[in-house]
Amino acid sequence: MSDIIEQYRIQEEPYYRSVGDEIELFEASYAAKMPMMLKGPTGCGKTRFVEHMAWKLKKPLITVACNEDMTASDLVGRFLLDASGTRWQDGPLAIAARFGAICYLDEVVEARQDTTVVIHPLTDNRRVLPLEKKGELLRAHPDFHLVISYNPGYQSLMKDLKQSTKQRFGALDFNYPEHSAEVEIVAHEAKVAAAVADKLVAIAERARNLKGHGLDEGISTRMLIHAGELIARGVAPTAACRVALVRPITDDPDMRDALDAAVATFF
Repeated sequence: MSDIIEQYRIQEEPYYRSVGDEIELFEASYAAKMPMMLKGPTGCGKTRFVEHMAWKLKKPLITVACNEDMTASDLVGRFLLDASGTRWQDGPLAIAARFGAICYLDEVVEARQDTTVVIHPLTDNRRVLPLEKKGELLRAHPDFHLVISYNPGYQSLMKDLKQSTKQRFGALDFNYPEHSAEVEIVAHEAKVAAAVADKLVAIAERARNLKGHGLDEGISTRMLIHAGELIARGVAPTAACRVALVRPITDDPDMRDALDAAVATFF
């Protein structure tokens, strides 16, 4: 057991700047064995929050980056063939349920709906995971906790969670932090002066106002940290912003010019 699960323990405290009562609510949901759903735009801190809570609760964290090719076997497990014959290998969801870890399914709607339904028995009072191919009914460890995340801004009628899935979870809304909190986060994570972080956040706020008016998504906190890290390494601020902020989010020449102009205003 220790060999399998210890590798998933977070050894050092991940930096997370609370912006509300999300820490207390998550702790209460964990105590109540309520599965949790984190909703918010890309790069706003959902994954870092889960990492921080796993560290705070002293529980292993198994993260799965969901994708459209992921099958139920990828989550639950499968039989493998080796020199000794066939052997069963638990998937990440089964490992978490068996040994009492937090299982975090990142961007869960990217997985096929016929894959996500395998989590249903774990998200009600049964807390079981049927391993049908193995003929085992795995009862979740008391410390097991299921967390999923997704970006509602990217969803469509063809790519959304079923109501039968959503209603099994509590939900926390995440968004980009308010100005002063985001400045603090960027300055800490990128190791730049607060004045530099303040300018980066101001640029991001201008870009976020263009969402739906030429931009599909605004500049995220994660992107600001990347830009700050480049600046901390001696890259000119305008070049750092061009590489880390402007070019990744749009290919439209007019929109690039508008964002470059915003960068020039502050740097």
